[in-house]
Amino acid sequence: MTVAGDRAPASELCVESRKAPRRRGEVLSAAIFDATIHELTEVGYAELTMERVANRASASKGSLYRRWSSRADLVMDAVHYRNPVSLQLPDTGSVREDVLGFLNGFAQVLNGPSGEAVRGLMAEMVRDPELMAVVRARFIEPSTSLLLEAMRKGVVRGEVRPTALTPLVANVGPALIRQHFLLYGGPIAPSDMIEIVDNVIMPLIRA
Repeated sequence: MTVAGDRAPASELCVESRKAPRRRGEVLSAAIFDATIHELTEVGYAELTMERVANRASASKGSLYRRWSSRADLVMDAVHYRNPVSLQLPDTGSVREDVLGFLNGFAQVLNGPSGEAVRGLMAEMVRDPELMAVVRARFIEPSTSLLLEAMRKGVVRGEVRPTALTPLVANVGPALIRQHFLLYGGPIAPSDMIEIVDNVIMPLIRA
């Protein structure tokens, strides 16, 4: 028995640790995700390691590596866990409204609880090819594909010129939003979103 205020012997701590219930499944994943976001916010992606996350989450490194093959994949899953916004393409019958609705959802990801962490990731992409590949595959390319689909519908309705259907043109809106967050932080104002659509995207794609 230890006196109040005294530290328990190491052997006693080990016994208590073994008695503590093991976290599994979603409970363990949630603890790891929270630890990842905290590490990302405090030290940035460059200094984030699986070991630091494991220590903060009171988990083993093995439990991390069994779930994620790289820290880039772990970070992207953690960001989605904290801000589970699914990018969806509206279908309003107007290419302007579809693009504006989609870009508002895109900005919501960066405006959300993990927005600061996402902005840190965007800044680190230039220096980390592995991170860039993961962000491009899981965040940028799906966004480009959805915007291309909105533009294809606009071509059918006569709103969009067919030659505008290129990934470069489709990525203009998200690229401007990413640039805004990198230069000015968040959140991005609704008036800025409207200006991007009306003064940049629509003149660029209009039939």
